[in-house]
Amino acid sequence: MEQTNTDLMLIDSVLNGQTGQYSVLVKRHQRFVFTLALRFAKNREDAEEIAQDCFVKAYKALGTFKQTSKFSTWLYTITYTTAMTFLRKKRLDTLSISDDETFIQLENHTSGFMANGYERKDSYKFLNEAITQLATDDAAIITLFYQGEQSLEEIGATLGMAPNTVKVKLHRARQRLKEKLQYLLKDEVKELL
Repeated sequence: MEQTNTDLMLIDSVLNGQTGQYSVLVKRHQRFVFTLALRFAKNREDAEEIAQDCFVKAYKALGTFKQTSKFSTWLYTITYTTAMTFLRKKRLDTLSISDDETFIQLENHTSGFMANGYERKDSYKFLNEAITQLATDDAAIITLFYQGEQSLEEIGATLGMAPNTVKVKLHRARQRLKEKLQYLLKDEVKELL
């Protein structure tokens, strides 16, 4: 019976006192919220913290959900704003690193990736690796569009952009993703030869 309930029916149940129904919403959306949080945070621990905060915030604000958009769009908006707030706070807590250090870390990360190339034959893993190397906004738009199956309008609502802006940014993000994939796959081909 739980699978036949729509998000709106579950929300109504929660608002009418059946708070246990919220766990069904969490289970339904937790994987994607975590994936989106991971695109922003770049590490599992921070992504888990962001995802948990998102569901707590969504629960507390459930009464304000106006049902003019999909629940998932509303939830992903919360995820985006929570992640941005988390990252701003984290940036204030950490020291800046120089470009040389960043380059060395990227070079070491890429070398480690090539060394494990035989274990990462699956194209999904290459795609995921390329997405993690994109800028935060590019990774978010790619993730929302392809994995979240959100429309340009829904992504715009989530990120606070006009749909045409999202369309342009999506096009540019695809180009950058293509470049990252070409780089990763070129190195993989060299490893195999």
